[in-house]
Amino acid sequence: MNVSAVAAVLVVASYLLGSVPTGLLVARARGIDIRGVGSGNIGATNVARSLGKKLGLVVLVLDALKGATPVLLAISLGFDQPAEEIADRWVEYSASLAPWVIPAVGVAAIAGHCFPPWLRFRGGKGVATSWGVFLAVDPMMAAIATVIFAALYAAFRLASIASLSGALAMPTLLWLGGRDDPVVALGIVCAAIIAAKHSSNIGRLLRREEHKV
Repeated sequence: MNVSAVAAVLVVASYLLGSVPTGLLVARARGIDIRGVGSGNIGATNVARSLGKKLGLVVLVLDALKGATPVLLAISLGFDQPAEEIADRWVEYSASLAPWVIPAVGVAAIAGHCFPPWLRFRGGKGVATSWGVFLAVDPMMAAIATVIFAALYAAFRLASIASLSGALAMPTLLWLGGRDDPVVALGIVCAAIIAAKHSSNIGRLLRREEHKV
């Protein structure tokens, strides 16, 4: 099988899985349109703030699974291995393409969550889905980023500060961990998406108007 075709299928499937609006569906099961309450965001933070921390945790786990599942599938197909170790899996194999498959799959899942076509491309902020991606890609670095998130959240009770700090730390953690350039690039792209999606939060932080959770 052509590796390019396999990679394309993985990326598209990852985007579609990421685009499932779990926060919206969980809230709708309670008879609430989460887009009309709190910040209007469909992510775990707004669900927790508006409907309680238990439901927020449910959405957090589901959103993380949207990121972890397609990446783990790509890993199971051997895309985390050196070219010479998996060349016999495919009729055509590109050593230059393969290292970018897992990062592309990860970005696709996050893009699906943040820009779902079913909601006019207005989705969540990508934190939980990114967390799932990095738990699959590099559990150790994801654990360190989680500690950074937890420490800052405990200190400030502001999910936006904790989320932005964890996301922005990830590229450096991956680089310090000796990961290849495509994986470091994944960290940079994810941090950029999360920062862009938090632009309104950054404005409120600067005005000291951000709400605690």
